[in-house]
Amino acid sequence: MKKIQMVDLKGQYSKIKAEVDSSVLEVLDSTAYINGPKVHGFQKNLEDYLAVKHVIPCANGTDALQIAMMGLGLKPGDEVITADFTFAATVEVIALLQLTPVLVDVDPVTFNIDIDAIKKAITPKTKAIVPVHLFGMCANMEAIMQIAEDHNLFVIEDNAQGIGSTYTYSDGRKAKAGTIGHVASTSFFPSKNLGCYGDGGAIFTNDDELAHTIRGIVNHGMYVRYHHDVVGVNSRLDSIQAAILDIKLKRLDSYNSERRKAARAYSDAFESIDNIITPSGKCDSKSICETCDCHVFHQYTLRVLNTDRDALVKHLNEKGIPCGVYYPIPLHLQKAYLDTRYNEADFVVTNQLVKEVISLPMHTELDDEQIEFITSTVINFVKS
Repeated sequence: MKKIQMVDLKGQYSKIKAEVDSSVLEVLDSTAYINGPKVHGFQKNLEDYLAVKHVIPCANGTDALQIAMMGLGLKPGDEVITADFTFAATVEVIALLQLTPVLVDVDPVTFNIDIDAIKKAITPKTKAIVPVHLFGMCANMEAIMQIAEDHNLFVIEDNAQGIGSTYTYSDGRKAKAGTIGHVASTSFFPSKNLGCYGDGGAIFTNDDELAHTIRGIVNHGMYVRYHHDVVGVNSRLDSIQAAILDIKLKRLDSYNSERRKAARAYSDAFESIDNIITPSGKCDSKSICETCDCHVFHQYTLRVLNTDRDALVKHLNEKGIPCGVYYPIPLHLQKAYLDTRYNEADFVVTNQLVKEVISLPMHTELDDEQIEFITSTVINFVKS
């Protein structure tokens, strides 16, 4: 059996090496390293893939989220509601802009922001909601957009983990994650489903005026060279990364299908184990349906019940199986984001998840032998 990787970027690269190497050499030969043809080509192709009017590439996913908020003109003191159970970047940019983060609990099945918790958290100072499509599963965007409409709020989708996933409305309409809110951000960090070989990110919107503002922000506030019309930053996707991303974009649906296939194999193996809760697609399903498109399994995350999760992590590592705990500490308990407004009774789900979750290897190169070894090792531990 080949060595198990949490993310097998080398194996994935080996299959597209010739195409990637050729495209990168084109950039080197052209010397168009910043805002060159490769960036514009990737931007257009991603707009077509997502069916969104505007993609604005930038330097990384954290910048993308910050710039999206800057573009909306949010002011210091404005409250922004987001999930307590997510990576710190989501709340980090809120604090950096001197906005007020309002952390709320998540759904125990989807791990995404809880709709009732959003409603309870709204105050006259609330200006925006940031749903995170955590681990690749679309948040309940129809309900979130209705809340936003009812209270005149902005919705900023954090799509760093969910690119390629599809949200299905109650009437059957479909839309790609990241194209439903007023604006969205994504990350092209190498381990993402659509990842480059360095840092990269992008902002999506269907709002022409907002897109214009954001295009200025990412380039020092300039629309005409040396004319600074808005306060901006320096955040650009370089041409080499765009060249790599454009090649991988053509394979994104295939990559996501491979992840779903691996997820189904994991879930099938764990099906009869009572103290393992597997992730699913739709929140009303205990399995991953054959037509699942709402989840792209950026992570395959289990909940292990009545089990020493940290001991399981140690056991897997000793067996040569990498794994991750995303996330071990709720954001509301992080030193940087402590706030006397928070009540532990409002974070029942998050406080439980941080004790139970464990993410198994998930990538496009997993094979049946590896999955069988991983699942049998987990099962033997939790049943012992």
